[in-house]
Amino acid sequence: VVAALALAENMISDDGYRPSDILKSLSGQTIEVTNTDAEGRLVLCDAMWHVQKTYKPRAMVDIATLTGAAMVALGEEFAGLFSNDDVMRDALEAASHQTGDRVWRMPLDKAFDRAMDSNIADMKNAAATRYGGSCTAAAFLQRFVEKGVKWAHVDMAPVMVARADAPLCPRGATGFGVRLLSQWAQDA
Repeated sequence: VVAALALAENMISDDGYRPSDILKSLSGQTIEVTNTDAEGRLVLCDAMWHVQKTYKPRAMVDIATLTGAAMVALGEEFAGLFSNDDVMRDALEAASHQTGDRVWRMPLDKAFDRAMDSNIADMKNAAATRYGGSCTAAAFLQRFVEKGVKWAHVDMAPVMVARADAPLCPRGATGFGVRLLSQWAQDA
């Protein structure tokens, strides 16, 4: 089991990136910046690529507080679960039921992937529409998954903070995903 933390400082400065910048990812793919607030996925895609090139995993799960759109779609009870592999998705859902770290299956469809196409780069970092934002973010990340690698993306933005005490955690940061991924790894 390998864990990689994709961390970056997000500060305003004179050398910050701007809309219409073209960035080159570790994979060599180019990314048109259409939304400077969609920076987390840029860090995450490079971390995913690094893990694949360095460790050659058969399966990979990323978990991130990636989109406010997941919060709009799922409220505060579920994290969004996207996967390119039905067996892996089912196993993560089973771990979710066992642990109380609740996930909800979300679609990874070609329409969301097409929304990420760019006329001046390999892709955009955010779709032009505000609809389906968690789905287009997952489609963006999927472009960095090598063929043959089973992958799941968990958008935990909806469940990162508990507003009140709950059976599994007190009010505040939830620690969501620790139980989920531990159970999934034990069951694998």
